[in-house]
Amino acid sequence: MEERTRAYLRGRFRDHYRRTEITPPPAANEREWGFIPWTEGPDTTMVRHRSLLELGDLSAFLVRKRPRHVYFSAGRFRDPGASSMTEKDWQSADLVFDLDADHLPGVTLGEDSYAEMLAKCKDALCRLLEFLEEDFAFDDLEIVFSGGRGYHVHVRDENVLHLEREHRREIVDYVRGIGLEFEELIETETVAGLGRKTPTERRTLQIEGGWGARTHAHLMAYIDDLLELDEDAALDRLQAFDGIGEGKAQATLNAARTNRAQLEAGNVTVHTAVAQLAERFATEAVERDNAPIDEPVTTDTNRLIRLPGSLHGGSGLKTVRLEREEIADFDPLVDAVPETFVGHEITVDVSDGGEVELGGETITVSEGEQSLPEHVAVFLMARGRAEKEKE
Repeated sequence: MEERTRAYLRGRFRDHYRRTEITPPPAANEREWGFIPWTEGPDTTMVRHRSLLELGDLSAFLVRKRPRHVYFSAGRFRDPGASSMTEKDWQSADLVFDLDADHLPGVTLGEDSYAEMLAKCKDALCRLLEFLEEDFAFDDLEIVFSGGRGYHVHVRDENVLHLEREHRREIVDYVRGIGLEFEELIETETVAGLGRKTPTERRTLQIEGGWGARTHAHLMAYIDDLLELDEDAALDRLQAFDGIGEGKAQATLNAARTNRAQLEAGNVTVHTAVAQLAERFATEAVERDNAPIDEPVTTDTNRLIRLPGSLHGGSGLKTVRLEREEIADFDPLVDAVPETFVGHEITVDVSDGGEVELGGETITVSEGEQSLPEHVAVFLMARGRAEKEKE
């Protein structure tokens, strides 16, 4: 990035902060703060181990330093400005989740557009929130669009703040479905068999919630699809599973037809083939429904995380706090565009052209010197695809 470009972005970031009120996180004085300035060269230098007391008034600091990126720690400390983690004296930490579109299994880099990547990341966010709200019953959540490639969720329920790394690892394993055993989803009870002296064992999927409910939903969707097929097609579809031959396929189909209510109730002992099928769908539930979080972020009790309301120096977009009911309609490529950069054009020299989806429009940008809407030009400059030219 050329100095003219850095100087321009520094100045416009300052203009944005002059007209923006930034709300700090809870217990801001107990957190470590860090930032990355607009330094020369390809490498970025993090300035960290600062307390809010050292930075001073947050709004004044942002206007004065107009940093490229701004962060605060998930951890809370007795002395957040100390130069070592031991001296900081850790007290507690938010439980933080990071979803990054670049790391999602359904994203194909080089093929998916930026908008498509962010849409898939929002889907992953909704899956994560289902775990946090329904499986764990967390209610003190802060949801944030990162300004770049994804979303952050901060959990500040009192009962998680003091969790050590290994306990946070257990939460990570749960939302990722790591190490999930099918038998953990089964409740077993002994029932008296009608007309039999020997009692029998009934095995039932836990369908009230959690991974049992997710497994059950996939199983029943498959059963319902199966019942819509004719006999031969249904048997062929069942035999596509490894280990299910003609006999088990027929038994499973018969069970689906005659024991639909029992299956709906989660009873997988209607036939051994059904139990085997349910176990296969537990694996599918993990593959399709897990929350693909960046695992080290959640286990790190000292992690620095991007400040909501600040600008992302790699995109020029805002880091946006979101209310739960806003997520469905939130479009980051519209709603995270700073108003400061909207309404006028500037001249840039584009080195990497192509389509840019921003501000509700798709603009095809050619290479070379040209005048572009400023929010598009800032996006391209921040991503290293253009340099500022003289007006």
